[in-house]
Amino acid sequence: MTQAAPMLNAYRPGAGNLSPGDAALVERRQRLLGPAYRLFYETPFHPVRAEGVWLYDAAGRRYLDTYNNVASVGHCHPRVVEAIARQAATLATHTRYLQDNILDYAERLLAHFPAELGHVMFTCTGSEANDLAIRMARVATGGTGIIVTGNAYHGVTLATAELSMSLGPAVAPGPAVFPVPAPTAANYPAGIAQGLATAVRDACARMREQGLRPALLIVDTIFSSDGVLPDPKGFLAPAAAAIRAEGGLVLADEVQPGFGRCGSTMWGFQRHGVVPDMVSLGKPMGNGYPVAGLVIRPEVAAEFGNTARYFNTFGGNAVAVAAAGAVLSVIEDEGLMQNAAETGATFADRLRQMSQKHEALGETRAAGLFLGTDLLEDGHPSPALAGRVVNRLRDEGILISATGPEGHTLKIRPPLPFGPEHVELFCQTLDRVLAG
Repeated sequence: MTQAAPMLNAYRPGAGNLSPGDAALVERRQRLLGPAYRLFYETPFHPVRAEGVWLYDAAGRRYLDTYNNVASVGHCHPRVVEAIARQAATLATHTRYLQDNILDYAERLLAHFPAELGHVMFTCTGSEANDLAIRMARVATGGTGIIVTGNAYHGVTLATAELSMSLGPAVAPGPAVFPVPAPTAANYPAGIAQGLATAVRDACARMREQGLRPALLIVDTIFSSDGVLPDPKGFLAPAAAAIRAEGGLVLADEVQPGFGRCGSTMWGFQRHGVVPDMVSLGKPMGNGYPVAGLVIRPEVAAEFGNTARYFNTFGGNAVAVAAAGAVLSVIEDEGLMQNAAETGATFADRLRQMSQKHEALGETRAAGLFLGTDLLEDGHPSPALAGRVVNRLRDEGILISATGPEGHTLKIRPPLPFGPEHVELFCQTLDRVLAG
C-alpha cells in the first residue's frame, strides 16, 4: 500500500531563500528542538501576528490563510480572545471540582449531535481523544484490532501514531492495525460503498486468522490525508454496518471536518447517514486554544466508567471550556456553517472552471470549505508539481499545503469566515502561478 513521504512540503536544511535573521532562527530551532520537528515550505514562513483569514510577517506583508483549520472562526477572533482572558483572570481549574461552565458547554455541544450520543469527555488534543476512544473500544468489545484507511492520520500518541499510515512504515501500522484501501473509485471500481464494506470484512477476517478480535473502525470522515474524499454521500454506512456485525465499533474522527466545515452538516459523519459509537473532536474546537473531546454513546462509556478512572488535568479546564463555548457561539451567531456551504460551493466551481484552462488542474473534490484539487503532469499525479505550486503560492502570499498518498493534492481548508473575495484572490493567484 502506498505510503506518503514524511517530508511532504517540508523545509530541507540549507534550502530556501532565508534572510540572515530567519536562517539564524532555523539554526537555533534545530539546536534546541531537535531533528524530528518539520517546518513548512522551501523558505519557512515567519508570521508575527494574525487576524481573521490573514497572517502577517515582520515586514507587515499579509498572507491569505487557505490551510489553517485550527483557527476555525478566524485568527484571534475577539470574542474567543475575550472569553479566554476573562476566564483566565477569574478561575482556571480542572474537572474534579464542580463547575457550571463545563456542564453548560457540554449541553450546548451535545445538542448538535444525534440523541444517541449522550456523553462527552474532554481532552487537550484530538490525539488524546482518539487514544481514549481506543481504550474505550477495547473495554466495550473485548477486541484489539483496529481498521484504518491506507494513508490515514489520527494522532501523535503511541497508539494513534501506530494507526496513522501517513506517518510512514517506520511508524505505522502497529501490530493490531489493519489498513484498508482508501474510498476511491480506483480502489473500488465496482462501487465505493460496498467495496469499502467488503474491505472491512476482509480486514476482520485477517484479524481473526491472527487470533485478534475486532475493536474499532476509525475514519476521518472527509478522508483528508487520503486525498480529501467526501463523496458520494452515504458511502460510509455499509462499512459501519460491517464492523458492527463483526462486533466492533465506529469512531468518526471529526478533528478536521467537524464544527461546520462541511457546510451542509455540522459533522462529516452526518453526510453519510451514520451515527457513530464515538466522535473525536480537536483543533478547531478552541480556535487554537488546546481543547478537544470525545463524544460517546452512553452504553459504550458505561463499562469503561465502571472499571477505570479518567482524569485529565487540563482536559476540560475552565479556560478551555470558555474558549470552546465562544467558538461555538461564533459559529452559530455569525452563520459560519452557511458561509462554508455557500463560499465552498463557489470555490469548488471556480477551481473546476479553471481546470478547463489549465491541464495541470485535475479533479476538485469538496464538502463546504474543505477542498482537494489534484495537480497533474501529462495527465498523471505530480507531487513535484504540487510542491512547486505550494511554494510559489507561498511566495505570492497564499498559504496552502498538499496531501494524499502521492502528495499531489492541494489541501484547501481556510478559516470559516473565508469569503468570495478571498476565493477570487486565491484563484487569480493560482492562475498566475500555473501560467508561470
